[in-house]
Amino acid sequence: MATASTEIRVTPEIAAEHGLSAEEYARVKQILGREPNITELGIFSVMWSEHCSYKSSKVHLKRLPTRGKLVVQGPGENAGVVDIGDGLVAAFKIESHNHPSYVEPFQGATTGVGGILRDIFTMGARPIAILDSLRFGPITADSDVDLRSSNSSLAARHSPLSANRRILDGVVRGIGNYGNCFGVPTVGGEVGFEPCYSQNPLVNALALGIAKKEEIFLAKAKGIGNPVIYVGAKTGRDGIHGASLLASAEFTEESKQKRPNVQVGDPFMEKLLLEACLEAMQTGAVVAIQDMGAAGLTCSTMEMASRGGTGIEIDLAKVPQRETGMTPYEIMLSESQERMLLVAERGREPEVLGVFKKWGLDAMVVGQVTEGGIARIKNNGRVAAEIPAHPLAEEGPVYNRPLAAPVPRVETEKDWFAFAPEGTNLTLNFVKLLASPAIASKRWITEQYDTSVRTNTLAGPGASDAAVVRIKDPKTGAVKRALALSTDGNGRWCQLNPRVGAMHAVAEAARNVASSGARPIAATNCLNFGSPEKPEVMWQFSQAIDGLTEACTALGTPITGGNVSFYNETLGKSIYPTPVIGVLGVIEDISHVLKIAFREEDDLILLLDGAGPSSMEAAREFSSSEYSKSIAGIVAGEPPAIDLAAEKRLIDCLIALAAAGSIQSAHDISDGGLAVTLAESCFAANGLGAQAKLDVEGPAEAAVFNERGARAVVSVTPSKLAAVLNTARQYNVAAHQIGQVIRGDAFRIQYKGNAVIDSSVEALRDAWANSLKRTLASK
Repeated sequence: MATASTEIRVTPEIAAEHGLSAEEYARVKQILGREPNITELGIFSVMWSEHCSYKSSKVHLKRLPTRGKLVVQGPGENAGVVDIGDGLVAAFKIESHNHPSYVEPFQGATTGVGGILRDIFTMGARPIAILDSLRFGPITADSDVDLRSSNSSLAARHSPLSANRRILDGVVRGIGNYGNCFGVPTVGGEVGFEPCYSQNPLVNALALGIAKKEEIFLAKAKGIGNPVIYVGAKTGRDGIHGASLLASAEFTEESKQKRPNVQVGDPFMEKLLLEACLEAMQTGAVVAIQDMGAAGLTCSTMEMASRGGTGIEIDLAKVPQRETGMTPYEIMLSESQERMLLVAERGREPEVLGVFKKWGLDAMVVGQVTEGGIARIKNNGRVAAEIPAHPLAEEGPVYNRPLAAPVPRVETEKDWFAFAPEGTNLTLNFVKLLASPAIASKRWITEQYDTSVRTNTLAGPGASDAAVVRIKDPKTGAVKRALALSTDGNGRWCQLNPRVGAMHAVAEAARNVASSGARPIAATNCLNFGSPEKPEVMWQFSQAIDGLTEACTALGTPITGGNVSFYNETLGKSIYPTPVIGVLGVIEDISHVLKIAFREEDDLILLLDGAGPSSMEAAREFSSSEYSKSIAGIVAGEPPAIDLAAEKRLIDCLIALAAAGSIQSAHDISDGGLAVTLAESCFAANGLGAQAKLDVEGPAEAAVFNERGARAVVSVTPSKLAAVLNTARQYNVAAHQIGQVIRGDAFRIQYKGNAVIDSSVEALRDAWANSLKRTLASK
């Protein structure tokens, strides 16, 4: 790819090397009224890349619900913002760093965290929490199972286990390194393992911040003559065509050669940048601010000018540089980390510069806001690029790409899960399920993160269905309220049915938030898909958008922002369609936070079911479960049917029970079904076991391990049973007393009078708690 000099003559071939099609290159020439020079071509190439322009997804994203009474800022800014009461707002967003994390796992993950943190404090909000949603290839030899159809035998393909483990290790260390050093707790997230992610891991990072409502900042360059100030780290050659173009093409055999395209992060520098930016904002001299993320200085200058309806002029000779001889092309496209561009009020430059000097950071006036809408880039007074900002940032290519449903899977009953005979003891299968990477404890991962720095964490990883962090009243400093956050996504279900799978992702994330005692109020999404140039991928994407739209509308969680990550495929093979959803909720009283742990002997165990008796097609729906995959190696059928009205009833019921202080614990039913839910509530407790009795229609495995939604397990003291049952009736939620918390080490589930699971809690805990660590320690 051409890089170095403005003297290079641009040709259609060089434009193609930059990822521009012949039609796009013609549009560039039309906007400019001439041929671009190499710097201008580079600017167009990154701004019109899939990663930056959303050119294949815009027509579909418009269908998402983005408005609501609590939404202060929706999509289009660095992060979404919602009103959380008491004069405060929450800024939150999730983004991907998938491709860089495959090429260089540690730096790819660490800079992904750094980038999402900057998105938050660019809005004027102080970051208070990080969550990460991760997907890797199989790390155990017996888990490499691909999607099954009736005309293909179940055959485990060879899996590069050592490579998957190396990527997992590097990503986890990268996330921990940045968050721990920066000083923000990593409080939650989720981890999944499927063969399709072997050479294309997903690293989605979510950050949450808090600000006063009147102190939110936007990235709109305003005020003709106002100075443009560069602040933060010096610019180097790292990251050129990094997040922008690296994330806008599939992986090939040469992908490893792209290591220089991955940025290098410095969390200590970013901590200084955070404090300096927030302090500068407090002076009142800052008009606008923008993170130099994907596309670096290009994105920040062009987008700020476009959003503000102004022009901008900068001189690259004034940009702090850590390498000699950098060309305008390199300076404009560098994605060096920990940098910001801000606009200050004219005449107040010394105030802003003084703040950054105090924090030991570079700060330099590099230009000014201008009239006319032109972005003019100079280098030692010589014009290096001159581009209309709005056409570049907002009038790029928009594609309504062809959609085509994949060829339908041909399945018959012989392809579906075959249930064990009635009366079969399922304990050994349950132990195997608990030890599977998808279900097993992720403590090996989370213990590498600081989950409680700043001492605001009320429920960290594994303590509750959602992460919970407390917030202070800005007037009194009192701590009464909290925020809950959860991420969820199920690529396997989305592969089987993208619309229903996407709906389940929203429903479970919202259900998790409600199970912590919080009311879900808004969502953010990270949409991970294969190549948009494939009609079947775009069909999956469109179907998933429809599912998200329906679910978010039904559950009252508008999408406030997010990220689309296309081209997640290697050597022509796509990942599962994987929309990841982050849902935010508010708890009005921290004394009502719910956790998953059973609390006292003799507490009653209730199954809350918003949908009531199931009419599931047992074999077909069960074949998509984690149990089916882990025990039989089968992935087939359909995700469980979803009832959004039932989900809403359950959510409202859980919130009411929490607010009334009626229940001791709550844990929603998801991966692994009821058995895993009960076991995890025992694992989180101290010296407590459980016994449960089930008597429903269908096979025992379906009753114990099915993953149908709109259900949760709660524990309640006998004295409050009547109140809980009354509340459940008010919300039209079925409440079944299925068991009791017991003192000791016993875990027993009976089905129609037969003990289908009978074990000590410690034996189950050992399989669940230690399998991931043992797997990663093995060669």
